[in-house]
Amino acid sequence: MKKLISYFLQGILYLVPIAATVYVVVKAVIIVDGLVPVRVPGLGLLIILVVVTAAGYLGGSLLIKNIFNFNKILDKVPLLKIVYSSVKDLLSAFVGKKKRFTEPVLVKMEGDVERIGFVTQKDLTHLGISANKIGVYIPFSYAVTGNLIIVPKQNITSINGSSADIMKFIISGGVTEIEEVKD
Repeated sequence: MKKLISYFLQGILYLVPIAATVYVVVKAVIIVDGLVPVRVPGLGLLIILVVVTAAGYLGGSLLIKNIFNFNKILDKVPLLKIVYSSVKDLLSAFVGKKKRFTEPVLVKMEGDVERIGFVTQKDLTHLGISANKIGVYIPFSYAVTGNLIIVPKQNITSINGSSADIMKFIISGGVTEIEEVKD
């Protein structure tokens, strides 16, 4: 009986993330299909793919940046500018051209406690912070949020692993297995 329960729970662990992803995609397609007056199978999915791709292209296009400068509009609404630019910078740190979370480190905290994070800034002197301190982003497990901490450089130890694997390890609460890195 214990074996059967174990298999059931293992099945849940495999299927829930897949089901959640499929659910979100299907819901988005259904919503888009409901907005389009023409009933063509797969049209909703095609529209989503085209809109997301077009947004990526237009967002990176100099023509659109010059015609419709979103930052100038946001400058007039300070709170929106802060939220928009913070989210944009965080997302570009993961998937943008200038990826930021490329240096995973182990940070010595109080006592014998250590946390895993990513170096985000090696020089904080422009903020009036001592040159021997650096910025480290510490993601939370099971969340997309985290904390930025400032620590002395001597409290940092580099971690041998890909940033993507280390991020998965942190977000999963340490249960994701990381393959050994081969030199």
